[in-house]
Amino acid sequence: MKNKQILLSTPHMGEQELEFVKEAFNSNWIAPVGPHINAFETEFSQIVGSKYGAAVSSGTAALHLALRLVGVEPGDEVFCSTLTFIASASPIIYLGAKPVFIDSDRLSWNMNPHLLREALAKRAQINKLPKAVILVHLYGQTADLEPIVELCNEYNIPLIEDAAEALGATYKGKSPGSFGKIGIFSFNGNKIITTSGGGMLVSDDQELIDKARFLATQAREPAAHYQHSEIGYNYRLSNILAGIGRGQLRVLQERVAARRRNFQIYQQGLAHLPGIDFMPEADYGTHTRWLTCLTIDPNLANVDQETIRLHLATQNIESRPVWKPLHLQPVFADCEVIGGEVAEDLFYRGLCLPSGSNLSVTDLKQVIDEIVKKYYQS
Repeated sequence: MKNKQILLSTPHMGEQELEFVKEAFNSNWIAPVGPHINAFETEFSQIVGSKYGAAVSSGTAALHLALRLVGVEPGDEVFCSTLTFIASASPIIYLGAKPVFIDSDRLSWNMNPHLLREALAKRAQINKLPKAVILVHLYGQTADLEPIVELCNEYNIPLIEDAAEALGATYKGKSPGSFGKIGIFSFNGNKIITTSGGGMLVSDDQELIDKARFLATQAREPAAHYQHSEIGYNYRLSNILAGIGRGQLRVLQERVAARRRNFQIYQQGLAHLPGIDFMPEADYGTHTRWLTCLTIDPNLANVDQETIRLHLATQNIESRPVWKPLHLQPVFADCEVIGGEVAEDLFYRGLCLPSGSNLSVTDLKQVIDEIVKKYYQS
C-alpha cells in the first residue's frame, strides 16, 4: 500500500473564502471587475504598510508592470538576484532589457549588499548604471534591505521588491515590498496565502498604481468606442479570485505561525544529523519559513541532497532542490553575473522540505523519519 502523499506546499483554505465567492455569485460580479477587487487592494495594502495596491493576474504580471512603470526599455540593464525562480527575471526580457545577476549572501540567502555596492560603483564609473534593481526576498525571508535601499537612493535607481515568497515576513518591524519604489507579491497556489492565481503591485505613489491599473486593463481610455493610445495588457485580477484573497488575508498570521511550527519540528528532528544546516533567520526580521530549506554537506553526511530527495519521492513525499541560480539557466547563458559562488553552493547542497500550513505533526514526523533512515542507510 502506497504511503499518503505529502506535497511541498498546497493551498490551505479558511472559512471566509467561500462566503466571499458566494457573495460575488449572488451579486453577479463575475467579470474581472467588482467590489472584492477594490476591497482586496485596500486590505492588502494596509497589511503590508503601503498606501496603494493594484490586484493583477499573477506576480509575474505585477513585476512586468513594475518594470514598465519605472521606464525599463530595450537595451537597458536591470540588476536582479540570481538565486530565485525564473519569473523574477523573465519580465526583464519581455521588455527587451538585459538582466545582470547578483549573488547571495550566506546570512539571508538573498542579494549580497556588498556585491551590489561594488557593481554599482563600477557601473557609475563608466556611466552605465542599471535602469532598476529587482531585489528578491527568498523563501519567506527578507534581504538586508537597509543598505540596498541606501544604495539605490544614492544612485537614484528604482528599487523593485519581489516579495512573491515573503508575505508575512518583516524587516525591522516592517513588511517587505514597502521599502522600494514598487513591491510585488504572488498568490499562486503554493504561496503562504493564495487566490489560486494572482498577484499584487503596491506602492506609496498613487500615480504609479493608477497607471498600473490602466495598463492592466488593456490601456483602455475613458471613451465609449474603446480608445487606445498605448499598448496595455489583460492583467487584472477577477472579482471572484479577489474574494478568495480577502478570506485568505484573514488567516495570514495563522498560516505564518503554522509554517514556523513546521520549521521548529524539522529543526528538532534533523539538526543533530551531521552536515545539515537550515536556512538561517537573519536577526533583522521575522522569517515566515514559507518553505523550510536546508543544506547537506556530503563530506560530513555521507549522503547528498539529491539522494535524500529521490528517497523521499519513493515514499510519496515531495521535496525540491533550492532554486537553480538564474545565471546557470541556459536561457540566460549570455548574461553577466556578479559573484555566483554562494548561490551555486546553495543550489548544489540545498533541499526544500514539505512546508504547507495544513501539514500534520504526523506528516512532518514521517518526513523526518525517512530522512534519518536514509542518512544511516547510506
